[in-house]
Amino acid sequence: MSRIDADDWIPVEMGSDVLNRVLQTSAVEAVGRHENMRAAVYDVPRYGAATTYVLNKGDEYVDDTTLLDNVRLEARKFTNALVVAEEDLEDANADILSTHMLSAATSYAIHFDSAALGTTAVANGKTVPFTSVYKSVASGNKLASNAVTYTNLSDTLALVEGGQYWSDADTVIVAHPKFKSVLRGIVDSNGRPIFVEGLAGTPSTLFGYNVAFSFGAITSATASATPGGAGGTTAGAAGNPLLIAGNRQHLIVGDRTPLEWRLDESVNARTDEPFLRMRARKGFAVGRPEAFGILEVTKSA
Repeated sequence: MSRIDADDWIPVEMGSDVLNRVLQTSAVEAVGRHENMRAAVYDVPRYGAATTYVLNKGDEYVDDTTLLDNVRLEARKFTNALVVAEEDLEDANADILSTHMLSAATSYAIHFDSAALGTTAVANGKTVPFTSVYKSVASGNKLASNAVTYTNLSDTLALVEGGQYWSDADTVIVAHPKFKSVLRGIVDSNGRPIFVEGLAGTPSTLFGYNVAFSFGAITSATASATPGGAGGTTAGAAGNPLLIAGNRQHLIVGDRTPLEWRLDESVNARTDEPFLRMRARKGFAVGRPEAFGILEVTKSA
């Protein structure tokens, strides 16, 4: 096997299979508002509620008293490492490194969404990297039910549709995949399905709003690549599936360094075992918690 020159971290290219896997798996990465972080701790302005006035000719302008404040993003490092024997790389029929990179990208995507959407504690920087949407949103904007119905789905949207941060153009719904089977069977009073699954790259919709599915949309005490159990699919005692509706502009994703990898053969120089490392440094914050409504299913959907 010829030596690979990989002394530097190599960013995953736009359009690559690995990055596409992240965007397909992470709802927050795909639909959130991305901010380029120029430092490990970075403040970004969040949208306020500006007021306009009507004046007569010659009247003085009225000062807007909207509070212009910031949201703080703190970069957290998500990592993966693989040690593999050179013989396995030479003899295997499959491309071990590419296969592992895709698998690690999937795990990262779920882990990031779990941290951003469903963790139930205040951020501590490690096991709970960020204060999630679930933790940020006040109880008045949450509904809990042991079943998914037309009424409580509509009521979840109603929690925020009349609020000052609602925007039809920026509305997105993020739900755990366990909602799919239930949503397919719900119709309105005219017998029309409220959920339409996307085909050929078009997004799925619920009540006409784009909906994305994420295994991270489930309650969890700590962030994990398998929230709620193996594969992130177990509900009940291990976690309650969530449906989150709101304004995507307030799902703020901080991009400090992109998903990148490095293959290093010098680490294990006394053995024939290259060392593959992957990392991404990301931040996340909720802009306005009032911009979201949550339906929490307290038993399996």
